[in-house]
Amino acid sequence: MFATRFFLAAIATLGVAACSSVPYAQRISARQAAYAAAAREPVRSFRFFELYSWEPLGDSQLAIYTRPNEAYLVTVMGPCPDLEFTNAIGLTSNLNEVQVRFDKVLTGRRDFPCTIGEIRPVDVGKLKSVEHEQRKIQSAQRDAAGDSKPAP
Repeated sequence: MFATRFFLAAIATLGVAACSSVPYAQRISARQAAYAAAAREPVRSFRFFELYSWEPLGDSQLAIYTRPNEAYLVTVMGPCPDLEFTNAIGLTSNLNEVQVRFDKVLTGRRDFPCTIGEIRPVDVGKLKSVEHEQRKIQSAQRDAAGDSKPAP
């Protein structure tokens, strides 16, 4: 019974992964570009009381949301083991303040902590507008001969 459930779950996972029309590296690259475009100048630290959400952006960068409309683009020093694939992360802090070159991103019990090298506040409104621009598609009309011409 367990083997059957596991097999069905594996098939479903592979089916969903195969349906993705955009390769993983291309999606991550687009996300990194969107966050970089919306990020402000680097800061030395940020205060947080609760980790609202987070998003991996490769093996050395992640977005951390402390509130729904408050985010930080965090770059760690060197590649961080399992950052792209871990289900949960932790952040070290001192008196609810995360500091550059002092605090770390934790990805698991067996992995070494990843030291934070840069923190950049993210303008979440600008991020949403950049994402909206990335989602736009170019439409083209087809003529009878099958050639396509860009729509005005």
